Amino acid sequence: MTTVTQMKCACESCLCIVSIGDAIQKDDKYYCSEACAEGHKTTKGCGHTGCSC
Repeated sequence: MTTVTQMKCACESCLCIVSIGDAIQKDDKYYCSEACAEGHKTTKGCGHTGCSC
């Protein structure tokens, strides 16, 4: 059996891959940043280089 340790950020437009251990978890989904977790209501982008979410 394989254990998942990384996955794509749950934000649809985000390109980031996050470590489950370091991710921000909200509603059983994993996000790379608070901005993505809140749906970009107050912050545009996630702050990671190369990502345009």
